[in-house]
Amino acid sequence: MNPDSPAPGPAWLSPLAESIGVRWDVLPRGFYARHPTEVAPELLNKILVRADGRAARIVEVEAYAGSEDAAAHSFRGQTARNATMFGEAGHLYVYFTYGMHWGSNAVCGQLDEGMGVLLRAMEPLHGVEAMRGLRPAARREQDLGSGPGKLSQAFGITGELDGADLVTGDLGIAIVSDGVPPPLDPVVGPRVGISRAMDFPWRWHVPGHAHVSRARPAPLPKRRTPR
Repeated sequence: MNPDSPAPGPAWLSPLAESIGVRWDVLPRGFYARHPTEVAPELLNKILVRADGRAARIVEVEAYAGSEDAAAHSFRGQTARNATMFGEAGHLYVYFTYGMHWGSNAVCGQLDEGMGVLLRAMEPLHGVEAMRGLRPAARREQDLGSGPGKLSQAFGITGELDGADLVTGDLGIAIVSDGVPPPLDPVVGPRVGISRAMDFPWRWHVPGHAHVSRARPAPLPKRRTPR
């Protein structure tokens, strides 16, 4: 399938787009069925949308590549927690981390490869008040989705959406394009908040964008206690 050809999309999408006055094309399965380092930079400027009208532009992403990548949840193989990553491309893999946050990932690659792209930050476009209701601690609009946990919270993404199909929109969530291309020269660098494979340049974001997350420094290597 041509990764640039739009998918038919869920029944709820066209009426929603018409009510807002925009045109959205659902990303097809073939878009995701590639290595995450190919998919990730092309997800920049795409739009995450929920059936209730919340929509936001994706401005920061990270790639995770299964058995090739010691930082990936899927590096050591399939478990009950990461099973969605080993399934069909174009589904949403949702995981709980740090005892408080949900992370949202688009599954990529082929069956059983365990690959995906973490959605790290977004710019709210529609349904901002609904996002504010779920993110009461956010003082500014830039804070609504400037990090993977914040993004998931603003969109009401929890473990109940693990496995949701982003192409068919079966659970009321999809990723679409409004024709805005990804940046020609995205900022590329190492991933953040991980302790393995820290040197992989697999984090991309829209240059100079106000809604990009504030990068945390990588953890320092453990030092031996002097005797």
